[in-house]
Amino acid sequence: MPDGKQPAPASPAPGAATPLLRVAGLNAWYGESHVLHGIDFEVRQGEVVTLLGRNGAGKTTTLKSVMGIVPRRTGSIAYEGVETIGFASNRVARLGIAYCPEERGIFASLNVEENLLLPPQVRPGGLTTAQIFELFPNLKERLRSQGTKLSGGEQQMLAIGRILRTGARLLLLDEPTEGLAPVIVQQIGRTIARLKAEGFTILLVEQNFRFASTVADRHYVMEHGRVVDMIPNAELAANMAKLHDYLGV
Repeated sequence: MPDGKQPAPASPAPGAATPLLRVAGLNAWYGESHVLHGIDFEVRQGEVVTLLGRNGAGKTTTLKSVMGIVPRRTGSIAYEGVETIGFASNRVARLGIAYCPEERGIFASLNVEENLLLPPQVRPGGLTTAQIFELFPNLKERLRSQGTKLSGGEQQMLAIGRILRTGARLLLLDEPTEGLAPVIVQQIGRTIARLKAEGFTILLVEQNFRFASTVADRHYVMEHGRVVDMIPNAELAANMAKLHDYLGV
């Protein structure tokens, strides 16, 4: 923080629903490198919440820790009241959590349909392929195209569409707008708004706080592996100077 202090994230208002996801005292390591230092935050049902911060702040590691793909973690990660800190990633997925990585993970040797159908359904209630094509009409038009033949925007649509089939209700999206043309960024924004309206909960890592401000309810700011602030979206304009200091923009 600019003044050197690190306030605890705000607690939910009295009477607020129990968080869908609650992370408390989360530490994470890659080998000997201590990356997360006592992370605390929560996400309530139906919210879109962003993790903001500079490169290296620990945002992606936080998503990977929630998903169970960081091998060494301590602290608490509770989803729907179930403690998952000791769960393997496949067990986390079966609870209804899905992760869309920044690198998208599209298989070059598979076409759009094969990529879309690849992940197993882990819970009832996943979107049908018809519903996914309604969200992303481009995918229907490119159904037989190989993964390498897609534009960056189409690959991002496919990566998001793929996890929507699984039945997951908490979506972890890592930099979904990175490197995309403004028209595609707008489409991703509309998709996030629609998913929220349909009851999905989204934890979003974003460098572009201007985009984040159009889709999110609240923003957690990270620095050096710690959460240093929480800003409700309604208070973003009033905190713009502070946000500029945090993000260096």
